[in-house]
Amino acid sequence: MARAKKTDPVIIEIPSQNMAVVTTVGDPNECGESVFPQLYGTVYSLKFSLKKQDKTDFKVTGLRARWPDAHTVPKDKWTGIWGLPVPNEVTELSPKLPDPKIELQKWEYGTVAQILHIGPYSKEGPTIERLHKFIAESGYEIAGTHEEEYLTMPDVKEPKTLIRYPVRKK
Repeated sequence: MARAKKTDPVIIEIPSQNMAVVTTVGDPNECGESVFPQLYGTVYSLKFSLKKQDKTDFKVTGLRARWPDAHTVPKDKWTGIWGLPVPNEVTELSPKLPDPKIELQKWEYGTVAQILHIGPYSKEGPTIERLHKFIAESGYEIAGTHEEEYLTMPDVKEPKTLIRYPVRKK
């Protein structure tokens, strides 16, 4: 039997997750710059505050973003819902900056299909098509918003991005 490659699509279960979230409208290459200081500043402050109180210590993981209208509107009008996971017991956030607005949300997951894309974001099309085909051939359908989890910084030679969709059986 052939061994699965790390870039093969999979269907997995992911539990719901508390997220520190900023929503933007516009080209992600332009509005993303204002998101990073707010999200990372707030989440690292939370991490150090909890650690100082001898409460939950957690690792700040990769940025996630949901793109609900990326395939239906021009790029300069995309809605970006950017998030960083925080512990589920967190009930409020203390933003480091007044803007952009940051809020606490529970992101529901459950059954998802995902695939690892290696390469520039501009070249994700064939990887997304491959994931869509896998979902259909596996007897599932997309049941939610396109999400990406950025495993590397955008300026690395070979960016790594998990592309995922909530799915349900047809």
